[in-house]
Amino acid sequence: MTPTPTPRPSRVDADRGRLIQTLSTLVRSPSVVGAEAAFMRTLERELVMNGATVREYQGVLEATGGEPNSLIISVHIDRHGIVCTGPNEYQYAAYVARSQGDLDGNSISEQTVTTISERFIGSILEAYDPWHGGYLGQGVVQNASYCERRRNLVFDIEGVGTVRPGTPFAYLQPLLVDADRLSAQLDNVLSVAIVVDMFRRGFRGTALFSAEEEAGRSWRYLLNWLRRFDRTTRRLLVMDTSPYPDAASASRQELVLRRRDASALFDAGLVDELEGLCVRAGVSASFKDAQIDAENQERTAQGGKPRSIGLTELGRVIVGSGGAITGATLQLPTVGYHTPRETVSIATLDAALRITGALISAEDRS
Repeated sequence: MTPTPTPRPSRVDADRGRLIQTLSTLVRSPSVVGAEAAFMRTLERELVMNGATVREYQGVLEATGGEPNSLIISVHIDRHGIVCTGPNEYQYAAYVARSQGDLDGNSISEQTVTTISERFIGSILEAYDPWHGGYLGQGVVQNASYCERRRNLVFDIEGVGTVRPGTPFAYLQPLLVDADRLSAQLDNVLSVAIVVDMFRRGFRGTALFSAEEEAGRSWRYLLNWLRRFDRTTRRLLVMDTSPYPDAASASRQELVLRRRDASALFDAGLVDELEGLCVRAGVSASFKDAQIDAENQERTAQGGKPRSIGLTELGRVIVGSGGAITGATLQLPTVGYHTPRETVSIATLDAALRITGALISAEDRS
Protein backbone atom coordinates (compact mmCIF):
# COMPACT_ATOMS: atom_id res chain seq x y z
CA MET A 1 0.00 0.00 0.00
CA THR A 2 1.41 3.37 -1.04
CA PRO A 3 1.70 5.72 1.93
CA THR A 4 -0.22 8.98 1.77
CA PRO A 5 2.28 11.82 1.31
CA THR A 6 2.44 14.37 4.11
CA PRO A 7 1.09 17.70 2.81
CA ARG A 8 3.66 20.47 2.66
CA PRO A 9 2.87 23.51 4.81
CA SER A 10 1.63 26.56 2.92
CA ARG A 11 3.73 29.70 2.65
CA VAL A 12 1.46 31.42 5.18
CA ASP A 13 1.80 28.53 7.65
CA ALA A 14 5.58 28.48 7.23
CA ASP A 15 5.90 32.26 7.69
CA ARG A 16 3.62 32.17 10.70
CA GLY A 17 5.63 29.36 12.25
CA ARG A 18 8.90 31.27 11.85
CA LEU A 19 7.32 34.44 13.25
CA ILE A 20 5.98 32.60 16.30
CA GLN A 21 9.42 31.05 16.86
CA THR A 22 11.01 34.52 16.81
CA LEU A 23 8.30 35.89 19.11
CA SER A 24 8.80 33.03 21.57
CA THR A 25 12.54 33.79 21.75
CA LEU A 26 11.97 37.51 22.32
CA VAL A 27 9.23 36.98 24.93
CA ARG A 28 11.70 34.99 27.03
CA SER A 29 14.12 37.93 27.07
CA PRO A 30 12.87 40.49 29.66
CA SER A 31 12.73 44.18 28.78
CA VAL A 32 11.25 46.21 31.64
CA VAL A 33 10.90 49.92 30.85
CA GLY A 34 14.12 51.68 31.84
CA ALA A 35 16.08 48.40 31.80
CA GLU A 36 16.06 47.41 28.12
CA ALA A 37 19.82 47.04 27.57
CA ALA A 38 19.90 43.25 27.90
CA PHE A 39 16.96 42.86 25.52
CA MET A 40 18.78 45.01 22.96
CA ARG A 41 21.58 42.42 22.86
CA THR A 42 19.07 39.63 22.14
CA LEU A 43 17.32 41.79 19.56
CA GLU A 44 20.60 42.70 17.86
CA ARG A 45 21.48 39.02 17.48
CA GLU A 46 18.10 38.21 15.95
CA LEU A 47 18.35 41.11 13.51
CA VAL A 48 21.88 40.24 12.36
CA MET A 49 20.84 36.60 11.90
CA ASN A 50 18.08 37.85 9.60
CA GLY A 51 20.31 40.01 7.41
CA ALA A 52 20.06 43.47 8.98
CA THR A 53 22.91 45.89 9.67
CA VAL A 54 22.62 47.14 13.25
CA ARG A 55 23.86 50.25 15.05
CA GLU A 56 22.97 51.46 18.55
CA TYR A 57 22.27 55.01 19.69
CA GLN A 58 20.94 56.35 22.97
CA GLY A 59 17.47 54.89 23.34
CA VAL A 60 17.36 53.51 19.78
CA LEU A 61 18.58 50.38 18.02
CA GLU A 62 18.80 51.05 14.28
CA ALA A 63 18.48 48.19 11.77
CA THR A 64 18.86 48.73 8.04
CA GLY A 65 18.63 46.77 4.84
CA GLY A 66 19.90 47.57 1.36
CA GLU A 67 17.51 50.52 0.74
CA PRO A 68 17.39 52.35 4.09
CA ASN A 69 15.46 55.36 2.75
CA SER A 70 12.54 53.42 1.28
CA LEU A 71 10.47 53.12 4.48
CA ILE A 72 11.15 53.79 8.17
CA ILE A 73 9.36 51.56 10.66
CA SER A 74 9.26 52.43 14.35
CA VAL A 75 8.50 49.95 17.15
CA HIS A 76 9.06 49.98 20.91
CA ILE A 77 11.07 47.45 22.88
CA ASP A 78 10.04 48.04 26.50
CA ARG A 79 7.42 46.24 28.59
CA HIS A 80 5.78 47.02 31.91
CA GLY A 81 7.36 45.69 35.10
CA ILE A 82 8.59 46.54 38.58
CA VAL A 83 11.95 47.85 39.79
CA CYS A 84 13.69 47.58 43.16
CA THR A 85 14.30 51.07 44.60
CA GLY A 86 15.62 50.18 48.07
CA PRO A 87 15.77 47.40 50.68
CA ASN A 88 12.62 45.32 50.13
CA GLU A 89 11.12 48.25 48.22
CA TYR A 90 9.62 47.70 44.77
CA GLN A 91 7.93 50.32 42.60
CA TYR A 92 6.11 50.48 39.26
CA ALA A 93 8.93 50.82 36.73
CA ALA A 94 7.18 53.09 34.22
CA TYR A 95 6.70 55.87 36.77
CA VAL A 96 10.23 55.48 38.14
CA ALA A 97 11.63 55.86 34.61
CA ARG A 98 9.33 58.80 33.89
CA SER A 99 10.26 60.68 37.08
CA GLN A 100 13.95 60.52 36.17
CA GLY A 101 13.36 63.14 33.48
CA ASP A 102 9.91 64.61 34.12
CA LEU A 103 9.27 65.67 37.72
CA ASP A 104 5.92 67.19 36.81
CA GLY A 105 4.13 66.25 40.01
CA ASN A 106 1.32 64.47 38.19
CA SER A 107 -0.66 62.13 40.40
CA ILE A 108 -1.99 58.72 39.43
CA SER A 109 -5.74 58.34 39.31
CA GLU A 110 -7.49 55.88 41.59
CA GLN A 111 -8.67 53.98 38.51
CA THR A 112 -5.09 53.65 37.24
CA VAL A 113 -3.89 52.43 40.64
CA THR A 114 -6.61 49.78 40.74
CA THR A 115 -5.97 48.66 37.18
CA ILE A 116 -2.21 48.31 37.62
CA SER A 117 -2.64 46.50 40.94
CA GLU A 118 -5.03 43.98 39.42
CA ARG A 119 -2.57 43.26 36.61
CA PHE A 120 0.30 42.43 38.96
CA ILE A 121 -1.12 40.89 42.15
CA GLY A 122 -0.60 37.12 42.08
CA SER A 123 1.84 37.29 39.14
CA ILE A 124 5.19 35.51 39.17
CA LEU A 125 8.04 37.90 38.40
CA GLU A 126 11.70 37.26 37.58
CA ALA A 127 14.50 39.53 38.69
CA TYR A 128 17.26 39.98 36.13
CA ASP A 129 20.53 41.82 35.66
CA PRO A 130 19.61 45.05 33.82
CA TRP A 131 22.74 45.02 31.64
CA HIS A 132 23.42 41.36 30.94
CA GLY A 133 19.96 39.86 31.40
CA GLY A 134 21.12 37.17 33.81
CA TYR A 135 18.42 35.54 35.95
CA LEU A 136 18.61 36.67 39.60
CA GLY A 137 15.58 34.96 41.12
CA GLN A 138 11.81 35.12 41.19
CA GLY A 139 8.96 36.09 43.47
CA VAL A 140 5.19 36.50 43.64
CA VAL A 141 3.41 39.86 43.93
CA GLN A 142 1.31 39.74 47.10
CA ASN A 143 -0.01 43.28 47.35
CA ALA A 144 0.24 46.81 45.97
CA SER A 145 -0.49 50.22 47.47
CA TYR A 146 -0.15 53.82 46.38
CA CYS A 147 2.46 56.01 48.12
CA GLU A 148 1.49 59.71 48.12
CA ARG A 149 5.04 60.85 48.92
CA ARG A 150 6.60 59.01 46.01
CA ARG A 151 3.56 59.34 43.75
CA ASN A 152 3.95 55.72 42.73
CA LEU A 153 2.73 52.21 43.40
CA VAL A 154 4.74 50.19 45.92
CA PHE A 155 4.56 46.39 45.70
CA ASP A 156 5.07 43.54 48.16
CA ILE A 157 7.01 40.71 46.48
CA GLU A 158 7.42 37.43 48.35
CA GLY A 159 10.21 34.90 47.84
CA VAL A 160 12.75 36.92 45.89
CA GLY A 161 15.37 37.50 48.59
CA THR A 162 17.72 40.49 48.59
CA VAL A 163 18.49 42.35 45.35
CA ARG A 164 20.24 45.63 44.63
CA PRO A 165 18.34 48.85 43.91
CA GLY A 166 17.83 49.22 40.17
CA THR A 167 17.11 45.51 39.68
CA PRO A 168 14.13 45.10 37.32
CA PHE A 169 11.38 42.50 37.71
CA ALA A 170 9.60 41.17 34.61
CA TYR A 171 6.61 38.88 34.18
CA LEU A 172 7.78 35.26 34.09
CA GLN A 173 5.37 34.08 31.42
CA PRO A 174 6.21 32.14 28.22
CA LEU A 175 4.36 32.48 24.94
CA LEU A 176 1.22 30.32 24.86
CA VAL A 177 -0.02 29.19 21.43
CA ASP A 178 -3.48 27.77 20.74
CA ALA A 179 -5.17 26.82 17.49
CA ASP A 180 -6.64 30.29 16.90
CA ARG A 181 -4.72 32.65 19.19
CA LEU A 182 -1.54 33.26 21.14
CA SER A 183 -0.89 35.09 24.37
CA ALA A 184 1.92 36.51 26.50
CA GLN A 185 2.96 40.00 27.57
CA LEU A 186 2.68 41.02 23.90
CA ASP A 187 2.97 44.79 24.13
CA ASN A 188 5.48 45.77 22.76
CA VAL A 189 7.32 42.57 21.81
CA LEU A 190 4.77 41.40 19.22
CA SER A 191 5.52 44.38 16.96
CA VAL A 192 9.26 43.83 17.47
CA ALA A 193 9.00 40.20 16.35
CA ILE A 194 7.02 41.14 13.23
CA VAL A 195 9.64 43.68 12.16
CA VAL A 196 12.53 41.27 12.82
CA ASP A 197 10.69 38.75 10.66
CA MET A 198 10.29 41.36 7.92
CA PHE A 199 14.09 41.41 7.50
CA ARG A 200 14.03 37.63 7.12
CA ARG A 201 11.45 38.07 4.35
CA GLY A 202 13.53 40.66 2.51
CA PHE A 203 12.74 44.07 4.03
CA ARG A 204 15.37 46.56 2.83
CA GLY A 205 14.30 49.72 4.65
CA THR A 206 15.07 51.03 8.13
CA ALA A 207 13.64 49.88 11.46
CA LEU A 208 14.06 51.86 14.67
CA PHE A 209 13.55 50.02 17.95
CA SER A 210 13.11 52.59 20.72
CA ALA A 211 13.19 52.36 24.52
CA GLU A 212 10.99 53.75 27.30
CA GLU A 213 7.73 54.09 25.39
CA GLU A 214 5.79 53.11 28.51
CA ALA A 215 7.41 56.06 30.29
CA GLY A 216 6.40 58.44 27.47
CA ARG A 217 9.95 59.03 26.25
CA SER A 218 10.45 56.86 23.15
CA TRP A 219 9.26 59.56 20.77
CA ARG A 220 12.09 61.82 21.96
CA TYR A 221 14.67 59.14 21.15
CA LEU A 222 13.05 58.61 17.76
CA LEU A 223 12.95 62.31 16.95
CA ASN A 224 16.56 62.78 18.07
CA TRP A 225 17.64 59.95 15.73
CA LEU A 226 15.87 61.60 12.79
CA ARG A 227 17.36 64.99 13.61
CA ARG A 228 20.84 63.49 13.99
CA PHE A 229 20.80 62.64 10.27
CA ASP A 230 18.68 65.63 9.23
CA ARG A 231 16.01 63.19 8.07
CA THR A 232 12.54 64.26 7.04
CA THR A 233 9.98 61.78 5.77
CA ARG A 234 6.32 61.24 5.07
CA ARG A 235 6.80 57.47 5.30
CA LEU A 236 7.29 56.79 8.99
CA LEU A 237 5.26 53.71 9.94
CA VAL A 238 4.70 53.13 13.66
CA MET A 239 3.66 49.58 14.59
CA ASP A 240 1.95 48.72 17.87
CA THR A 241 -0.88 46.81 19.49
CA SER A 242 -4.34 48.32 20.00
CA PRO A 243 -6.37 47.33 23.08
CA TYR A 244 -9.97 46.11 22.95
CA PRO A 245 -12.15 45.19 25.95
CA ASP A 246 -13.09 41.69 24.77
CA ALA A 247 -12.54 39.13 22.01
CA ALA A 248 -15.79 40.03 20.25
CA SER A 249 -14.81 43.68 19.74
CA ALA A 250 -11.24 42.78 18.78
CA SER A 251 -12.38 40.23 16.18
CA ARG A 252 -14.42 42.83 14.24
CA GLN A 253 -11.20 43.80 12.47
CA GLU A 254 -7.92 42.07 11.74
CA LEU A 255 -5.81 45.25 11.74
CA VAL A 256 -6.29 48.79 13.04
CA LEU A 257 -5.45 52.02 11.21
CA ARG A 258 -5.75 55.70 12.15
CA ARG A 259 -6.07 58.96 10.29
CA ARG A 260 -5.19 61.03 13.35
CA ASP A 261 -4.67 61.08 17.10
CA ALA A 262 -5.47 63.79 19.64
CA SER A 263 -2.48 65.90 18.60
CA ALA A 264 -2.04 65.60 14.82
CA LEU A 265 -3.34 64.44 11.46
CA PHE A 266 -1.37 61.59 9.94
CA ASP A 267 -0.08 61.45 6.35
CA ALA A 268 -3.12 60.83 4.15
CA GLY A 269 -1.05 59.28 1.37
CA LEU A 270 0.51 56.57 3.52
CA VAL A 271 -2.76 55.91 5.36
CA ASP A 272 -4.55 55.46 2.02
CA GLU A 273 -1.75 53.17 0.82
CA LEU A 274 -2.16 50.94 3.87
CA GLU A 275 -5.93 50.88 3.46
CA GLY A 276 -5.51 49.92 -0.20
CA LEU A 277 -3.10 47.11 0.71
CA CYS A 278 -5.68 45.78 3.18
CA VAL A 279 -8.44 45.84 0.57
CA ARG A 280 -6.33 44.04 -2.04
CA ALA A 281 -5.13 41.45 0.49
CA GLY A 282 -8.63 40.76 1.78
CA VAL A 283 -7.72 42.04 5.26
CA SER A 284 -10.46 43.65 7.36
CA ALA A 285 -9.23 46.95 8.82
CA SER A 286 -10.93 49.58 10.96
CA PHE A 287 -10.00 53.15 11.83
CA LYS A 288 -9.63 53.56 15.60
CA ASP A 289 -10.21 57.32 15.54
CA ALA A 290 -13.45 56.86 13.59
CA GLN A 291 -14.57 54.15 16.02
CA ILE A 292 -13.99 56.41 19.02
CA ASP A 293 -15.68 59.37 17.29
CA ALA A 294 -18.79 57.23 16.68
CA GLU A 295 -18.78 56.01 20.29
CA ASN A 296 -18.44 59.59 21.53
CA GLN A 297 -21.49 60.69 19.59
CA GLU A 298 -23.51 58.05 21.43
CA ARG A 299 -21.93 58.96 24.78
CA THR A 300 -22.61 62.68 24.47
CA ALA A 301 -26.14 62.05 23.20
CA GLN A 302 -26.77 60.16 26.44
CA GLY A 303 -25.12 62.85 28.56
CA GLY A 304 -21.85 60.97 28.99
CA LYS A 305 -18.29 62.23 28.84
CA PRO A 306 -16.50 61.76 25.48
CA ARG A 307 -13.46 59.49 25.37
CA SER A 308 -10.14 60.83 24.08
CA ILE A 309 -8.95 59.41 20.76
CA GLY A 310 -5.55 59.10 22.42
CA LEU A 311 -1.99 60.28 21.96
CA THR A 312 0.45 58.22 19.90
CA GLU A 313 4.18 58.29 19.39
CA LEU A 314 3.60 59.34 15.78
CA GLY A 315 1.45 62.31 16.79
CA ARG A 316 4.13 63.51 19.20
CA VAL A 317 6.81 63.21 16.51
CA ILE A 318 4.68 65.12 13.99
CA VAL A 319 4.15 67.96 16.47
CA GLY A 320 7.76 67.88 17.70
CA SER A 321 9.11 68.11 14.14
CA GLY A 322 6.70 70.86 13.10
CA GLY A 323 5.19 68.52 10.51
CA ALA A 324 8.51 67.77 8.78
CA ILE A 325 8.17 64.12 9.81
CA THR A 326 4.88 62.31 9.41
CA GLY A 327 3.46 58.94 8.45
CA ALA A 328 0.91 56.38 9.60
CA THR A 329 0.27 53.68 12.20
CA LEU A 330 -0.41 49.96 11.81
CA GLN A 331 -1.79 48.25 14.89
CA LEU A 332 -2.82 44.73 15.89
CA PRO A 333 -6.02 44.42 17.96
CA THR A 334 -5.47 42.57 21.25
CA VAL A 335 -7.35 41.68 24.43
CA GLY A 336 -5.85 41.81 27.94
CA TYR A 337 -3.66 44.83 27.25
CA HIS A 338 -0.58 45.22 29.48
CA THR A 339 -1.08 41.88 31.21
CA PRO A 340 0.97 38.65 30.95
CA ARG A 341 -2.02 37.15 29.08
CA GLU A 342 -2.48 39.74 26.34
CA THR A 343 -4.00 37.83 23.43
CA VAL A 344 -3.91 38.21 19.65
CA SER A 345 -5.76 36.07 17.14
CA ILE A 346 -3.97 33.95 14.55
CA ALA A 347 -6.16 35.68 11.94
CA THR A 348 -4.64 39.02 12.94
CA LEU A 349 -1.14 37.54 12.88
CA ASP A 350 -1.72 36.23 9.34
CA ALA A 351 -3.14 39.61 8.29
CA ALA A 352 -0.02 41.36 9.60
CA LEU A 353 2.14 38.93 7.62
CA ARG A 354 0.19 39.67 4.43
CA ILE A 355 0.33 43.45 4.81
CA THR A 356 4.00 43.60 5.80
CA GLY A 357 4.70 41.22 2.90
CA ALA A 358 2.91 43.64 0.58
CA LEU A 359 5.03 46.51 1.92
CA ILE A 360 8.19 44.49 1.20
CA SER A 361 6.97 43.76 -2.34
CA ALA A 362 6.20 47.45 -2.86
CA GLU A 363 9.82 48.21 -1.95
CA ASP A 364 10.99 45.81 -4.65
CA ARG A 365 8.85 47.52 -7.29
CA SER A 366 9.96 51.05 -6.40
